[in-house]
Amino acid sequence: MTTETVFETLNKINVGDKTNKKGNFTYLSWAFAWAETKKLYPNVKVVVYENQVGQPYFADGDAGVMVKVGVTIEEVEHISYLPVMNFSNKAIKAKDANMMDINKAIQRATVKAIGLHGLGLYIYAGEDLPEEEATKKSPVKTAAKKEAKGSEEKAAPKKSGSSFRESKKPATLAVVEEEEEI
Repeated sequence: MTTETVFETLNKINVGDKTNKKGNFTYLSWAFAWAETKKLYPNVKVVVYENQVGQPYFADGDAGVMVKVGVTIEEVEHISYLPVMNFSNKAIKAKDANMMDINKAIQRATVKAIGLHGLGLYIYAGEDLPEEEATKKSPVKTAAKKEAKGSEEKAAPKKSGSSFRESKKPATLAVVEEEEEI
């Protein structure tokens, strides 16, 4: 009998019907992410890290404001850093940040940290479904894609895509900004 890891368990959950779109970005509701995680791992813990004076954010004048959230499941913590952003998804400078902006960033960082444990991670990669579910729905199509991909790799050098599953190159800042929005 094999036992699934936390990542394997969470990564196979299809959260597609729980997402929202804002422009080009897909968001997963923090409430849904928390509820699904809590159902499977009732001892999950979230830590919102504070600066040296006890505020739930880190600010550096013109550089902007950042939040740091850790999610621990079965003694493994994944930490997410996320800039506090305005309605246009642009980083907010310290002088312009308010607590509502910071709270929203904390909730998004929590979802991102849960994503690092597996839940909804495929959204960051620009995929429609978790790997396992996509394979179940269309094994022939998946096999054809792999075969076509193999032909492309022989014909041309591999290009870096937006999906970390397809590329081993580090993501550029622009890709990270797009992928952070879950």
